Amino acid sequence: MSQYILSIDQGTTGTTSSIFDSSGRRVSESSLDFRQIFPQPGWVEHDPLDIWSSVESTVKEALEKAGIKAQQLSAIGITNQRETVLVWDRKTSKTIYNAIVWQCRRTTDFCKKLKPKEKLIRKKTGLVVDPYFSASKIRWVMDHVPGAKRRAENGELACGTVDSFLLWNLSGGTVHGTDVTNASRTQLMNIHTGEWDSALIKIFKLSPKLLPQIFPSSGVFGRTKGLSFLPDGIPIAGIAGDQQAALFGQTCFEVGEAKCTYGTGSFLLVNSGKKAIHSKSGVLTTIAWKLGEKGPLIYALEGSAFVSGAAVQWLRDGLGIISQSHEIEALAQQVDSTDGVEFVPALTGLGAPYWKPEARGIIAGLTRGTTKAHIARACLEGIALQNYDLAMAMQKDLGKKLKNLKVDGGASANNLLMQLQCDYLGVRLVRPQMLETTSAGAAYLAGLGVGVWKDLRELRKVAKYDREFKPKMSTGARKTRIQAWHQKVRLSF
Repeated sequence: MSQYILSIDQGTTGTTSSIFDSSGRRVSESSLDFRQIFPQPGWVEHDPLDIWSSVESTVKEALEKAGIKAQQLSAIGITNQRETVLVWDRKTSKTIYNAIVWQCRRTTDFCKKLKPKEKLIRKKTGLVVDPYFSASKIRWVMDHVPGAKRRAENGELACGTVDSFLLWNLSGGTVHGTDVTNASRTQLMNIHTGEWDSALIKIFKLSPKLLPQIFPSSGVFGRTKGLSFLPDGIPIAGIAGDQQAALFGQTCFEVGEAKCTYGTGSFLLVNSGKKAIHSKSGVLTTIAWKLGEKGPLIYALEGSAFVSGAAVQWLRDGLGIISQSHEIEALAQQVDSTDGVEFVPALTGLGAPYWKPEARGIIAGLTRGTTKAHIARACLEGIALQNYDLAMAMQKDLGKKLKNLKVDGGASANNLLMQLQCDYLGVRLVRPQMLETTSAGAAYLAGLGVGVWKDLRELRKVAKYDREFKPKMSTGARKTRIQAWHQKVRLSF
């Protein structure tokens, strides 16, 4: 008899809930987008009620589509947009401010003041000082919501990344926790110990009473309680930040195995095993996962491009060049090249390996002959070239070239983008049958946590692949193209 797992993928633009069976097959899914709130230029927020209602709605629909009852669920897995933070009242469970999204740049000036302490912060966290991460966002809430500091010191408030918020609500307010992957993105956890670090908490002037308990990524965190749409007692048994979940869902279990997720941003991770490699090339050291209380911390190198699929959305919503995101591939294929047009999609600053929050997007090289097809192709090339920079930085830190790259996320369905990525990297790309590997990763972690799957060897048999892409570009053409790209990147900051 098949066992079923509910996977909740709470992302930047919406939530997807999926039902997986014990063969690893996704039986059903339900997705719902929600509002993006932009109070000021560079600021990005979500309404916590929108997040929670999207979870409730998609869970109910996924169960209905699967034709199963919630009582048949063996476990729940959660994967989430990372770095986004919420602060709520422990008694009422009501948030005291909107969720501040990972893309938000409001703490840029605050982070600049921390630059003298960056060496210490990076040594303990593997992260650079940047508004991207959670700690400065929590500090902003403490500084700008009346009474927040006092209430935090009194133990009245709880904070956390989105997984913590969902865990709290799913468990009826009985569990205030997070997993090591999400904790590693806050700049408050020491990635070498897997615990909150008092020196980091002091640097950001936060109360330790705000912080959740840190758990492994796989294992029982708590159980459902007091929900209208799920019965009490279902174990919540797997949690990982979306990019770590995708790495796990792609079964990148060995050192050197890498994946790139094409979502709102692009996220390239490579498994570095039990060793935390401190990057000298501008990428980040992060925790990939921890399996069970006795399992070791597994690390990864990560590079993030803040705007990837979001650039396509901007062409759709901001410029009206396309009416639906998937139309960009056919439009870009109308031309063989960009005809000199260069698109640097630094619409919310530049992430790794540049770390230039002040950078702004550029469309250059326009002529009277430029068409929307050239701009569309330049957009796709800009996405692929950002990832080229990430991969080269990682290869330098690892001391070896990537053998291949596993790809996932919505935009990996774009065959032109995948071929461009393959050509620029000069390595084979492998695309799975199911592109939403974040959802799969959360399901795998939860299944492991309750014994649906015994070990990683069983999970390797579950993953199925769709297509391989092989490089077609010559070395000389690749070199020329990269040089032109780097000239325009430097103009963006």
